[in-house]
Amino acid sequence: MLDAVNELEREGLAALESAGDAEALEAWRIRFLGTNGRLKALMPMLKDVPRDEKPLVGKRLNEVKAALEGAFEQRRQAVGRPAMSGPAIDVTEPGLEQGLGRRHILSRTIDEITDVFARMGFAIAEGPEVEDEWHNFTALNIPENHPARESTDNFYMGGGRLLRTQTSTVQIRAMEKSPPPIKVIACGRVYRPDTHDATHFSMFHQVEGLYVDRGVSMVDLKTTLFQFARSYFGPEAEVRMRPSFFPFTEPSAEVDMKMQVKGQWQWVELGGCGMVDPNVFRAVGYDPEQWTGFAFGLGIERIAMRRYGIPDIRWLFENDARFLRQF
Repeated sequence: MLDAVNELEREGLAALESAGDAEALEAWRIRFLGTNGRLKALMPMLKDVPRDEKPLVGKRLNEVKAALEGAFEQRRQAVGRPAMSGPAIDVTEPGLEQGLGRRHILSRTIDEITDVFARMGFAIAEGPEVEDEWHNFTALNIPENHPARESTDNFYMGGGRLLRTQTSTVQIRAMEKSPPPIKVIACGRVYRPDTHDATHFSMFHQVEGLYVDRGVSMVDLKTTLFQFARSYFGPEAEVRMRPSFFPFTEPSAEVDMKMQVKGQWQWVELGGCGMVDPNVFRAVGYDPEQWTGFAFGLGIERIAMRRYGIPDIRWLFENDARFLRQF
């Protein structure tokens, strides 16, 4: 009986291919799938099949029935579909507007900051994000027992390597490569295990500035930072400097700017600055008796937040297209 079932499937599929209109399809259905069709005619023969073969034959009958019914439905849809009389696409219909991409707000902010400092005569310097302890700590006058070296404040990678915690590492590399005078800025990512909140993130960007020459003073540093603030934010920008301490600068200060956080205007730290410590000069082979200089490091995310009125630093890293399209 299996031979008869297989032969029915072959004949049925072959006959279906030649059915070219609705009338022929209906005749095929009656012949093979109708109440008195050939498939139904095989059913009574199942009682004559040996008991041990009945499961196999019954299963095969169901498979052939499903195959014929499926093929019939596909053929019916193909025959019933009207022939195309024109192009598949209406070329006269207005198309959908394509959304244009744009640079991320942080990339744009870095370009804008670089442009302002370039007009002040600063060149661009770069350095690696994975640093050694010499450039990240030792050369910056941070001794081995300093709390800033604790594993809780750094992302150590083993083998004396770590993700840099500040772009001050670039100033060391720049001074190692070039004799004074030198005037550079460096923009890049830095990493600290900070708790995320409206003004802190564990990965953020800094712009590092370094100017070394004869006779450079704190007045030059203050003038540079205030000129940058008023050039970038406008003449109404409110900036202040507070005395502070950093191992790599002496004297040192923190730079604050008024910005709106969660709807309230408050002083927010942009970064640190100061006169380069003589020990830093000695580490790179500069004579501190001949050369003086200043350095500063400012948070680029906070600059962008102040410039574009963004109240939460976390929004810059969530990649929400609805937020990014606003800038």
